[in-house]
Amino acid sequence: MSGSFEFLAKSWEDHINKLIKVSAKKQDSIEPKQQQIVEGACRVFFKKGFHPTPIREIAEAAGMSMGQMYHYISSKDDVLFLIHRHMQISWYRFIKDSRIDEVEDPYEKLEKAVRSTLDFLIENKKLIQFIYTESKYLNKKHLSVVLDMDDRVVVQYWRELLKDIFGKKASDNYIELASNLIEYLLVLYPLRGWNLKEISKDELSNFLVEFIFRGLRGHNPTF
Repeated sequence: MSGSFEFLAKSWEDHINKLIKVSAKKQDSIEPKQQQIVEGACRVFFKKGFHPTPIREIAEAAGMSMGQMYHYISSKDDVLFLIHRHMQISWYRFIKDSRIDEVEDPYEKLEKAVRSTLDFLIENKKLIQFIYTESKYLNKKHLSVVLDMDDRVVVQYWRELLKDIFGKKASDNYIELASNLIEYLLVLYPLRGWNLKEISKDELSNFLVEFIFRGLRGHNPTF
């Protein structure tokens, strides 16, 4: 994966410092408290949705007073923004814990990455559903950062895996399309699971791996 956890965390931190007004004086308490807010917010957002949930309920779910919470965020948009960071960093850690980087064969690495990411998405189905349905409420500045970080981290991960396989045999446009398609296909179950109840996780994982590899093989017969 491009960069490191430190790079990812620093990128989010830079954006957060620009977009979220924080009045807390103890800098080392900011991220843990923001994570506490995220975890509380998710509990109520998953039940009620973003728009219908009043900010007071977020504070209650996070175990904070309104005044205390506003030391670490400045708006409800900030909470939704922080949930995107939480999702991306959680996925990054999951991928790292799966030890995919230790796999040398690029084909096996891609397969393991697909299966591991699918496991993460299934385990965090409610989080993925929430992000895909509620991100429309982000203001333009927050949304711009979220989309940029998705491209720089998640899509970039698939780009790099595909470049390891194809090298210069595939055009940049091909890599771009394939990378975005893989990311899109992997959210199939979280977004369409209601219609796939009879499909086991193993069946789904095997199908997606075969489907993706067949599509890539169409471009490169030696794949």
